[in-house]
Amino acid sequence: MKKGNGIIAVIILLIILIGGYFGFNFYKKYYGNNVEKEGYVLIPHSANFNSILDSIAPYVKNKEQFAEVAKSKSMDRFFQAGRYQIKSGASNTSLVNMIKAGNQTENTFRIGDFFSVYQMIGKVAKKTELDSLKFATDLNKIATEKGLSNAEDLKKYFFIDSYNFFWTVTPEQFFKKFEGEYNSFWTPERKAKEQSLGLSRDQIYALASLVYKETGGKPDEMKTVAGLYLNRYNKGMKLQSDPTVIYAVSKANNFQGEPLKRVFFKHLREPSPYNTYFSAGIPPGPICMVDKNSVDAVLNAQKNDFIYMCADPARPGLHTFTASAAEHAVNAKKYQDWLNSKNIK
Repeated sequence: MKKGNGIIAVIILLIILIGGYFGFNFYKKYYGNNVEKEGYVLIPHSANFNSILDSIAPYVKNKEQFAEVAKSKSMDRFFQAGRYQIKSGASNTSLVNMIKAGNQTENTFRIGDFFSVYQMIGKVAKKTELDSLKFATDLNKIATEKGLSNAEDLKKYFFIDSYNFFWTVTPEQFFKKFEGEYNSFWTPERKAKEQSLGLSRDQIYALASLVYKETGGKPDEMKTVAGLYLNRYNKGMKLQSDPTVIYAVSKANNFQGEPLKRVFFKHLREPSPYNTYFSAGIPPGPICMVDKNSVDAVLNAQKNDFIYMCADPARPGLHTFTASAAEHAVNAKKYQDWLNSKNIK
């Protein structure tokens, strides 16, 4: 009897040990940490199971175990395209569930003061699954559906700021977000101020782009600059904004190469409706993407009598303002001398 009990005890112990061994391996395979290093895995819509394994291999300790778990959960047949973050400590199960559920991580897109929508597309597309040609084609289609010429006419919708999107974002989804921002911005209060200015919305955005470029996006002087340009416009004067010259020259060169660092007299003759030294009135559209502050600056422009402004070398990024041509000539001479001293050409 005692001998029999001993045998039973040994058998139970063996069962426990074997069960523990297989249980431990099962747990390790399904729930243990299998991440070798952190990073991001891109899975396009055209991916297959083998390509997914190749993409994730550099980030996991045991590719074969991941493949086994993935197959057991049917990930070889069902998965979602996306940009997935591989975090330290993640198990095969959590990685597989993440990819099957499509729980991808958003990426940050910075929309800057691009001269052209197509310049923006070139930057944005690098962070998406689609190439820039597809993005441009689809945005062109959206523009024509709105009765516009092409994607360039959508410029006013893209406020300067940082935004989060998925790697798999489509051009339609991308634009829809900005269109929502645009519609939310134009509140009844802002529309009333728009009406009181007596300007079209395109003119407001064009002025806002001049304000943004002249101030470098700093809000300190935006309302002052907006007031100055409205003074010039209302007096029938040419706006004579240097950033419009830079834009006109860049546009004539299809935005290839670096923009002008310094505007010379020869550049003022660039024949363009955007060149406010060459053409009178407000440009036909914005010369860059703008932020909300610059549009608000036009809608809430400062009431002043300023006609002239000049960059102030003593206060980088700021300007001197005056209503006197003689005083402006003195300020301009100081600035030109400063440019020459810095050998800026």
